[in-house]
Amino acid sequence: WERVFFSYFHIMSGFFIAIFTGIVLAVLSYNFKVVKILLHPLIASIRSVPTAAVIILFLIWTDVKNLSILVSVFMTLPIIYVSILKGLEEVDKNLLEMAKVFRITALKKIIYIYISQILPYFESGGLNALGIAWKSGIAAEVIGLPKFSIGEHLQQAKVYFDTADLFAWTLVIILLSTVLEKLVMALI
Repeated sequence: WERVFFSYFHIMSGFFIAIFTGIVLAVLSYNFKVVKILLHPLIASIRSVPTAAVIILFLIWTDVKNLSILVSVFMTLPIIYVSILKGLEEVDKNLLEMAKVFRITALKKIIYIYISQILPYFESGGLNALGIAWKSGIAAEVIGLPKFSIGEHLQQAKVYFDTADLFAWTLVIILLSTVLEKLVMALI
């Protein structure tokens, strides 16, 4: 349980940091074209970098204990950012015009127009990002070998050719990912 909690906490921390950062950057990009122009090459570059290269680079720069957090953020941020930005760009302009005519407050516009229009994009991007967060986070643990992580045990199973252990930890990862996917869907 200690290993499951360690991996869960680190990977989900990275996922939620990516969601927060992705939403903030998407809103800034939507409102300020210069931010969108500046972020476009960075986001495109991040999307094309292989996960293993990201893991090795962060392994050089940071502590092994936080590796899965950083890798999860780095690999999922572009997915969240692009999904939210696309949702913002697809908001019905007629609804915004109507809100302007009827002098709807900014908070009500955000709640009733923006969020309702963005939700399908966020749901799709969030589910994709959650899967990528788990894959990249566990890969970071397998390469970085932080103590008390699922990745450490996957690596040990590989080294000792312990197929039963490998299948057991893989099943744990699948179950965790499935439960978290259902939980995220319920929250959305």
